[in-house]
Amino acid sequence: QVQLVESGGGLVQAGGSLRLSCAASGRPFRNYAMGWFRQAPGKEREFVAAISSSGVSTNYADSVKDRFTISRDNAKNTVYLQMNSLKPEDTAIYYCAARERTTVKYAYWGQGTQVTVSS
Repeated sequence: QVQLVESGGGLVQAGGSLRLSCAASGRPFRNYAMGWFRQAPGKEREFVAAISSSGVSTNYADSVKDRFTISRDNAKNTVYLQMNSLKPEDTAIYYCAARERTTVKYAYWGQGTQVTVSS
């Protein structure tokens, strides 16, 4: 199994930036594709961004494309989400998730980190 711990959340003004980190431990990090999801109050969890196990391929939700960047450092067992030009609508709990390269389901999840963007 793999354990995931998010960090880097906080309070920021609209237009500001934050970088979230997700530290992985357990099975080799390089074996997993990684994703970021978020859940705002009263809303369903939504996909934010994903990155392949090698880091070559990325995918973004339309709502964050051109503002957020997902990256990973397999040597550090860490995936990042750089968030720029933050908007109040980005306020949510952000979760890191992992899936094996041969599956489509994210089987492992972190506990989440709160991001709050003030207007």
